Amino acid sequence: MASKNKVVAMILAGGKGTRLESLTKKTAKPAVSFAAKYRIIDFPLSNCANSGINTVGVLTQYESTFLDSYIGNGEKWGLNGVHCLMSTLAPRQTEEGANWYKGTADAITQNIDFLDGADPEYVLILSGDHIYKTNYLDMIKLHITSEADVTISVIEVDPSEASRFGIMVCDKDDNIIQFQEKPKNPISNLASMGVYIFSWKVLRKYLKDDSKDPNSEHDFGKNIIPKMLASKKKLKAYRFKGYWKDVGTLASLHEANMDIALDKMELNLYDEDSSNRIYTEDVYSVPQYVGKKGSIKRSIANQGAIILGHVDSSVISTGVTIEPDAKVSRCVVMENAIVKRGAKVHNAIIAPNSVVLEDSEINLGNDEVVLIDNGRK
Repeated sequence: MASKNKVVAMILAGGKGTRLESLTKKTAKPAVSFAAKYRIIDFPLSNCANSGINTVGVLTQYESTFLDSYIGNGEKWGLNGVHCLMSTLAPRQTEEGANWYKGTADAITQNIDFLDGADPEYVLILSGDHIYKTNYLDMIKLHITSEADVTISVIEVDPSEASRFGIMVCDKDDNIIQFQEKPKNPISNLASMGVYIFSWKVLRKYLKDDSKDPNSEHDFGKNIIPKMLASKKKLKAYRFKGYWKDVGTLASLHEANMDIALDKMELNLYDEDSSNRIYTEDVYSVPQYVGKKGSIKRSIANQGAIILGHVDSSVISTGVTIEPDAKVSRCVVMENAIVKRGAKVHNAIIAPNSVVLEDSEINLGNDEVVLIDNGRK
């Protein structure tokens, strides 16, 4: 189905991620750590690789240096072969200076020549900051057989959360008949996942027209999708079944990590099936070590973690040290952080390289997630 250049994937990975506070002060949101071993960008890239989509563009912008380096030539995801093409695509430099991406649609518009060079029949647009596992081939098949102009992957969300998403109404055949972008008063709870398949010739025309509209915000949800709906193009909904999480806030990032730590099995990262794995960088660190008086339960810990204290319901990343008599519960402890002797921490995200001081007590008995970021430079 997804042979070379039949489908090209474009991953939008340039957002600031301000709701993740200091975690994204110097790091692009897709490069933020997840589940001890991974980075968020690993998920859409692995999904592409597992779907046989071999031409992938990653559109970067904000604090992209580390993300560019991490992606490299795509080797981690098997996207560096003879018949593969992995490219990071930054905003264009013009005579007037940097022409920053103005919106999600403008990001694709600025890379029309990349897509023209790949000459695809279909373009798969993805977000670089969502956690989920899928094979896109079923969605691509639906798009082709239904002769849709665009197919949008959708999922039912809690009605209280619906205003955060693009919301739609479908007819009995899952044709999209109404669409709202992040509405104050949602008409349904059927939400866009930010995963689109467009027929390239159709999308190309809409992008060109949109680029000439001075009143447009050059955004898929705010402009392109509503314009296609208004002009009676065929918009199809693909109903996604499975785990999906937008980790754009501290609370949602913490919740997704806890889903893994508490082994809810909604997102299986232990799958032995090589066609369904999430791939990442192997840090070649020393083995994990749990000391004689240390303990770890209902948690995951990556290579290089040294656990001399007590860990419960937590995610412990590479190079983390939990010192003797320290107690960590419902925490996401990112790479190279240290929890000092006797400290007690609950319901926290501990940023990379941060230190929790000896005998300190942080967030005990509190259900609200806190961020600890005093990273050593």
